[in-house]
Amino acid sequence: MTNTENPTQLIDRFGRVVDYLRISITDRCDFRCVYCMAEDMTFLPRAQILSLEEIYTLAKAFAELGVKKIRITGGEPLVRKGALELLHNIGSIESLKELVITTNGSQLETMASSLKAAGVKRINISVDTLDADKFKAITRTGDLHQVIRGIQAAKAVGFERIKINAVILKGRNHTEVCDLVQFAVDNGIDISFIEEMPLGVVSQHDRSGAYYSSDLIRKDLASQFNLLSSTEKTGGPSNYFVVAGTATRVGFISPHSENFCSTCNRVRLTVEGRLLLCLGNEHSVDLKAVLREHPGDGAVLKQAIIDAMHIKPEKHEFNIHEQPVILRYMNMTGG
Repeated sequence: MTNTENPTQLIDRFGRVVDYLRISITDRCDFRCVYCMAEDMTFLPRAQILSLEEIYTLAKAFAELGVKKIRITGGEPLVRKGALELLHNIGSIESLKELVITTNGSQLETMASSLKAAGVKRINISVDTLDADKFKAITRTGDLHQVIRGIQAAKAVGFERIKINAVILKGRNHTEVCDLVQFAVDNGIDISFIEEMPLGVVSQHDRSGAYYSSDLIRKDLASQFNLLSSTEKTGGPSNYFVVAGTATRVGFISPHSENFCSTCNRVRLTVEGRLLLCLGNEHSVDLKAVLREHPGDGAVLKQAIIDAMHIKPEKHEFNIHEQPVILRYMNMTGG
């Protein structure tokens, strides 16, 4: 892009406008989902991660460069001390149109109303199964009943939309897709099914053998539901359908079977302060270093962000059948 003194948009070399930022505020999580983490994780020391003040500074800089939507992720973002104050501060940025969050739901029972008060408009909750034993096996530590209570608390608060995200794995939860959609319909919420993304080397889990495509899920759902195609988008990669006769939307995020890179409008900020230009590549810029080498210099920071758009790749290179070339885990990347 041609730099100007007061740029109002971030545009990459393929003409894509970047107006959506996902920020991981912690790599820590109270779950250990098999497709996300190793069972025995080593987390980053405090000095290596962005402070809450640095995260806010970066969020504000991105908003001033045209970003309209910020999603807060982790790890589990709500386990970080000070998360609510950070959310309130980011939610107060005038030019930002939408502040949303992705959570595992473990903290929602007690924090839902505070999230709403902080300015969070929509909330995504990870729920891969409605079977309590399977839930414990997939998450290694999670309590399904606690998460369900959290969903009910979020419904009571009145977010604009609530959506559950389910990563579908063959032989583990692929037979539950109809049950998950029925749960969404019964609760008046949305659901997205996600093809697993090969990030980080995990044990006790064969990604190739567990791969279950969006096409197979749609075929399974057709036995019980009439899905009507929808042009509605939420700024992310989901392709949405509406369950006939309901307000529930069913989304499909298909990085393998239906590449969505041509319309990518997203970048990710890791908890270490790396700006990832693509989920499936290692192209990145160390914005933490820029912040700490030029404290208080907003112009230098914004120029680094503008320049980063030049290295945003055209597409990701995921291959579910090979060992991942991306060795960072999803909890470090941001869900």
